[in-house]
Amino acid sequence: MVWSSFFSLRDLGVPMVTVLKNLTNLLTISGDWWLHGKTYGPPVWATLALMTASALCGAATDLAFSARGYGWQLINCGFTAAYSLCLRGAMDRAQSATVGRRRLNELSMVFYNNLLSVPLIAPLTLANGELLRVWADPALKDPRFAAAALASAGLAFGISFASLWFLSTTTATTFSLVGSLNKVPVALVGLLAFGAPATPQNVASIGVGLAASAVFVLAKAGPVARGGGERGGARGKGAR
Repeated sequence: MVWSSFFSLRDLGVPMVTVLKNLTNLLTISGDWWLHGKTYGPPVWATLALMTASALCGAATDLAFSARGYGWQLINCGFTAAYSLCLRGAMDRAQSATVGRRRLNELSMVFYNNLLSVPLIAPLTLANGELLRVWADPALKDPRFAAAALASAGLAFGISFASLWFLSTTTATTFSLVGSLNKVPVALVGLLAFGAPATPQNVASIGVGLAASAVFVLAKAGPVARGGGERGGARGKGAR
């Protein structure tokens, strides 16, 4: 998921990447239905339709079109959806295997989630000789770089902690849709900070994404959500 996002950012602007990531929701809700037997009410589907419209609108008006960038971003959407779906299923299986069938706490989940990435990263760093180059990099002796690296690590820990805690209390689809809320401010910052072309059409696509987020929040807080907007079905092997 992280690896493919870097490749997409090489050829696409930040606003375009954030808008296209809304397509992840389509894959996530499909996987949630297939693997976990979850079904959703009309407000959630309306939110999904608005987010998809936002992505298509942004893609149609992107002046910096790159087939390679779009390809990598679609791959990234697939990995992102698979990540949330697999992790949600792993949380359920881990709970059934713990003493007293208690849910893993957030610190344990962050620890295992990052520990399992080491066997994948270590061979790549050794094969490319990056480990030795990192230790020899003069930037490590710069206090400003060390402070920035520590701040980045702290923020990354906070993101992992909050994300895993939230995912453990809800479904993969809700996690994905709520996660799309951050796309609007990130897209706006990208327009301002990186000089991406701000056409009326691109700004409108961001506005549609914001409207979709508002519809979802109202749907979850309204009578439809209290009446059972999310329902567990019997579809799929992972249905509960």
